Amino acid sequence: MQTSVTDEKQLEQETVRRVTWRLLPFLMVCYLFAFIDRGNIGMAALQMNQDIGLSPRMFGFAGSLFFIAYFIFEVPSNLALQRFGARRWLARIMITWGLISASTALVQGPNSLYFVRFILGAAEAGFFPGVVLYLTYWVPSAYRARIVALFMVAIPAASFIASPVSALLLQMDGVGGMRGWHWLFVIEGLPTVLLGVVCLFYLTDKPEDAAWLNPQQREWLTRTMKREAAARSAKAHVPLWKLFSSPHVWGMALVCSCASAAGTVLNVWQPQLLKSFGLSVIQTGLVNSIPYAIASVLMVWWGRHSDRTGERRWHTAIPLLLIGAGMGLASAVHTLAPVVMLLSLVLIGAYSFKGPFWAMATGWLATGSAAAGLAGINAVSNLIGGGLMVNVYGWVKDATGSYSMALLPMVLMSLASVSILLHLSRKSRTPSGAVKEAVR
Repeated sequence: MQTSVTDEKQLEQETVRRVTWRLLPFLMVCYLFAFIDRGNIGMAALQMNQDIGLSPRMFGFAGSLFFIAYFIFEVPSNLALQRFGARRWLARIMITWGLISASTALVQGPNSLYFVRFILGAAEAGFFPGVVLYLTYWVPSAYRARIVALFMVAIPAASFIASPVSALLLQMDGVGGMRGWHWLFVIEGLPTVLLGVVCLFYLTDKPEDAAWLNPQQREWLTRTMKREAAARSAKAHVPLWKLFSSPHVWGMALVCSCASAAGTVLNVWQPQLLKSFGLSVIQTGLVNSIPYAIASVLMVWWGRHSDRTGERRWHTAIPLLLIGAGMGLASAVHTLAPVVMLLSLVLIGAYSFKGPFWAMATGWLATGSAAAGLAGINAVSNLIGGGLMVNVYGWVKDATGSYSMALLPMVLMSLASVSILLHLSRKSRTPSGAVKEAVR
């Protein structure tokens, strides 16, 4: 009997390891380019804003349009992924967003930039919740926080890699009669198109179709994932109208908005904040990458710690407190080194939050509601975090003239998010800290 249990555990570990190495590196590269294409407007702004006549408020509005379109199209996109399969739909998303991102090089003024940013958001909508949903088909729940955290390392890694690369691309100014920011969008957009084509041949929709697993691994994974899906299906399927009238769904979306806003605001505005200390473009790119390097390492450790302890609630709340503390202190200091340290603290919180939070969210949504629920939470959080707070930062910067003072609204958002999270999870927690069932 002991041998049988040992063999089963070994089979589990070997299967999860095989799935992880097969799917995660490719999905991480795809998501890395998603965030490069979404966030490279921050580095491009160092040249582009003057060229096409953008004020801080106009730039903030352009940045927010991505998230408005993302909000509108995210739930339909995730439902389409369920219908057409992850392989085809993720390929469609990547090919269209890569082409549109590269076409940002063609903008001539504020209005054309507004249009391109809006359709870029529409094209990319559904990618992240689609991948999270896709991982629920392949990764047992006990491993999900660390896997989601590893996948989401692509977010800070994108800025860590892209900041110095984008700074170098801006130095191509005048090559072929193009400005440096033109080259930035073209060179960083086209690899995504190629990844989309690869996706059609590389991804597998369901475990039972995975020829790259041996028969024992395939049978174990299929059986395990069907058992977990059946357990989630025991929660009644919730119609869309009821799902989005649930205080739990809106509450979790508001909680997620804080981390989304912190990551998005810094992704869009941090290069300009750092350059205001008198740095060159190359120095700005290098210094901008430092907080993301630190956050990349610590978010993986935090996700693994959450899985190892089985605790979700405080592993989600503590990063939110780090965001508020970092933003508040950064607004009060006026020298470069402390600001970089505090921005690192903010990004550690913003990205360490994600693994435990999404593991918790996938655990309490019924199977039939997962696609719409995950997409809805992510869409609302992006609308508030990106669509609203990126604009708020621009408004405060215009009113005060200070990049640091514009961080203060995030402090209040952090405190509100922690309060909502603790309230939602106080009476309805599993032993692991996840909310049991958001909608009854």
